[in-house]
Amino acid sequence: MVEELLTAGIAAAAGVAVYLGAAARVVKQYERGIVFRFGRLREGVRPPGLTMILPVADRLHKVNLQIVTLPVPAQEGITRDNVTVRVDAVVYFKVVDPASAIIAVEDYRFAVSQMAQTSLRSIIGKSDLDDLLSNREKLNQGLELMIDSPAMGWGVQIDRVEIKDVSLPETMKRSMARQAEADRERRARVINADAELQASHKLAEAAEVMSEQPAALQLRLLQTVIAVAAEKNSTLVLPFPVELLRFLERATPPGDPPPHPAPAAPAPPQEDLPQLEGP
Repeated sequence: MVEELLTAGIAAAAGVAVYLGAAARVVKQYERGIVFRFGRLREGVRPPGLTMILPVADRLHKVNLQIVTLPVPAQEGITRDNVTVRVDAVVYFKVVDPASAIIAVEDYRFAVSQMAQTSLRSIIGKSDLDDLLSNREKLNQGLELMIDSPAMGWGVQIDRVEIKDVSLPETMKRSMARQAEADRERRARVINADAELQASHKLAEAAEVMSEQPAALQLRLLQTVIAVAAEKNSTLVLPFPVELLRFLERATPPGDPPPHPAPAAPAPPQEDLPQLEGP
């Protein structure tokens, strides 16, 4: 009798252990559990931790609530200004309603991926090339709105959308490089012309000052000589100002003889010519 009771107790304990093993489920901290009993959704979401279900009647589906990083394959399209480009992006999203993510859509990851690809193609067709290259923040916001509108019905929230890269044809790259080079050359010429204009104004002002003070020209000449002599050159070229010659010419009276008259040149010797005798 005792052995039968002991055997029955062991069998009951084993049955309870098997039942608990089949009924017990563990939901991780970043997950939520959805229970279907005979195909019908049970109200309430199972929180993280240990949860119990009916082994035969219930089915537990775990939904990850972490932010998912979904790369969008590169999409080729034609911009509004008729330029062929390839654009790829990345989408960050997370599940906010586990029940809708399981019931409303078959595979919410695949649905978000397809919606992101179609939205990216639409953005390419509505934008100019300059917007794709320099105004990406606005395009990211528009792309996020386009994906987030249908995703809310699937229990998914779009956290962020970023355009990663814009690939251009080689011909377009060369054209843009030539355009940038021409623009830089134009700016360089404008800067040089502006510098020449400013320098000419300063030189004109300096000429006016030197015309009022003739000694300023001599001081400038001495400064030039000092600058040349500092280079340790063996040959020194000293320019002689024309104004000094004009000053000396005005200082000399017109009737005065030159200070050192040049000696007269000696007459060439005359050779004795032979005389011709008549008949």
